[in-house]
Amino acid sequence: MPIFECHALEKRYGSAMALDHIELSLEPGRIIGLLGPNGSGKSTLIKLAMGLLQPTSGELLIEGFAPSPKTNAVVSYLPDRVTLSPWMKTRQLLDFYCDFYADFDRQAAERMLMQLGLNLNQSVRQMSKGMKEKVQLVLTMSRRAKLYLLDEPIAGVDPAARDFILQTILTNYSPESTVLISTHLIADIEPVLDEVIFLKEGRVVRHDSTDNIRGAEGKSVDEVFREVFRTIPMGGEWPC
Repeated sequence: MPIFECHALEKRYGSAMALDHIELSLEPGRIIGLLGPNGSGKSTLIKLAMGLLQPTSGELLIEGFAPSPKTNAVVSYLPDRVTLSPWMKTRQLLDFYCDFYADFDRQAAERMLMQLGLNLNQSVRQMSKGMKEKVQLVLTMSRRAKLYLLDEPIAGVDPAARDFILQTILTNYSPESTVLISTHLIADIEPVLDEVIFLKEGRVVRHDSTDNIRGAEGKSVDEVFREVFRTIPMGGEWPC
């Protein structure tokens, strides 16, 4: 049974079409890249999956059900910006996640936070922007979820931080879980991906395994992506 499905899914903001007739089926045990430039609809799709937005038409299903508190219990969500309360200490964040999520692995979270050299009595307001992002990722990946939705986890961070983020994802998700990673930075994340979804102007223009793409095209996923979107040079980033 697919963990994540979309059927004729559309989302409009007024007259603007953000997602246009999306058809998707994602199976368990895969790391999937949701790839597209800014404004392509990536964050909208993830927010629909979390129930933060409602579709204009069509449906999105998590384990066969529309997004709700029931489905959110099996989904771990990393938003595209820091949402941690600045007054909370790290220890209080752990307490909160333990109380709120039955699948939260506190020991795993504490182990990763220790690797960061973080004092559990340190408050969020005392942390750098990069540290806040890492702490939020640790909390997200310390849940034993069936589906992880990670919205732009490597955007705006330095190469060392990207390495930490990718390693944290790879070492903490269950092989039976699905990880959907939204990003416009393909080269850094391509080695960990099993599948990719190319999203362009709200439409899925390609959904395939990374092995199939490399085998059929004789090129990296990053190269194929740049040909599809034809916007930036090799080694560059999408313009803001």
